[in-house]
Amino acid sequence: MDKFDTFRREAPEFVYKNFTIEETENTVEIGYFFDITGLAEFRPSWSFPKPSDVSVKNDLIFERLAFSLGMAEAVSYWKAVCSPLMRVECGELSAEQVKWWKKLYFSGLGEFFYVNGIKTDIDSFVNIEASGRFVNSAEAQRREPKGCLVPIGGGKDSALTLETLVGAGMECRCYAINNRNSTIETVKAAGLTADSLITAKRRFDRSLVELNNRGYLNGHTPFSSIVAFSAEITAYLNGLKYIVLSNEDSANESTVAGQAVNHQYSKSFEFEQDFHNYEKTYLGTNAYYFSFLRPLSEFQIAKMFVSHKKYLPVFRSCNLGSKVSPDIWCGECPKCLFVSLILSPFLSREELFSIFGRDMLDDPAMENYFLELTGQSEHKPFECVGSIDEVNLSVSLAVRNMLESGSELPYLFKKYVELGLYCPETIDERNKAYCAGWSENNLLPEEFRNILKSEMERLL
Repeated sequence: MDKFDTFRREAPEFVYKNFTIEETENTVEIGYFFDITGLAEFRPSWSFPKPSDVSVKNDLIFERLAFSLGMAEAVSYWKAVCSPLMRVECGELSAEQVKWWKKLYFSGLGEFFYVNGIKTDIDSFVNIEASGRFVNSAEAQRREPKGCLVPIGGGKDSALTLETLVGAGMECRCYAINNRNSTIETVKAAGLTADSLITAKRRFDRSLVELNNRGYLNGHTPFSSIVAFSAEITAYLNGLKYIVLSNEDSANESTVAGQAVNHQYSKSFEFEQDFHNYEKTYLGTNAYYFSFLRPLSEFQIAKMFVSHKKYLPVFRSCNLGSKVSPDIWCGECPKCLFVSLILSPFLSREELFSIFGRDMLDDPAMENYFLELTGQSEHKPFECVGSIDEVNLSVSLAVRNMLESGSELPYLFKKYVELGLYCPETIDERNKAYCAGWSENNLLPEEFRNILKSEMERLL
């Protein structure tokens, strides 16, 4: 808290000074300029592929999109000092838009505030003042968009979305930020050609890392909002109608018990609704943003995913491992352990070992993460992991499978039984309820709803 107050006094103003749009035959380059007055300047940038017959010259819609992506980027740099004023000099924001952005920043930084011990509220943490104007006045005439843009992160969720939609005959393009090997291999496994994948290049300004090394504030930001706005740009450039995310119902659960602190806020249904409405009201691209897997839990997704064995050797969900080329499972983080646990009822220990390269279930070093994931701690791991209830169901099913087959329980499962968490009497009832689960808090168009329900019935 002392740092928070000190840095706010040192740097009372963060400025979103401008953004530039430059166009080549096959790309649109967007550059941003952020300034912490008297302390640091940041110049992150993006490069988006586009068809050669598409131009964004004098296009007001694209200008709004580029500006909005900058607003999503800005919070990563603002958080170093948490300036009480964000001054926006290069675009227009109504009072309602300011309110929208403050909600995204405040809720998306919930983990950042919690980990850094910052006590603040949505009214006072920042004021946003916009004094700029957009340059262009004409909105481009676009062909009626069609087809799907599916963001691919390389994990099981987006792989299941892509597999299901392609199998149903939907026209799909894929989207990635700064390609990873698992993204490319997922697209291949789905039977799509290399040109089905559209890759945007994001260039992060590492001056922020230098500030962090000097002791300025650091922590989690709502990255999925950057995915949302950059996917909007990609869909707009390529004439695509549906932006099909793969966020599930489990992402709505708070990370910290009893508090509105959600590591996955920008993957939540609340943000999905907010973004969907923001696009319709203020951007007007005619794209439709929604999450295909929103009605389902991580447990259901895992059970459906394992039926598509071709993805098991190629999918990756490890944040630490994504920093290695080619990307790997590190086998030591809570995300790796969660994926191993959620798959454990449906795959043998040998199959899990072949995926992760080690047996995390038999590793005492993973015990603290295991206790957090099963609800025996103040908070879940600060990672994109499923709900406590579904982790407990997955572990209980896996324990029962091993006991019935006469297999020795691995270390973490022995601990689970010793703690009295294994309740075989309720397993079948809980399993049945989860497999039949369907959250009505979703934005699925009817066609996509029917596809998902059909696949759900077939696999569950």
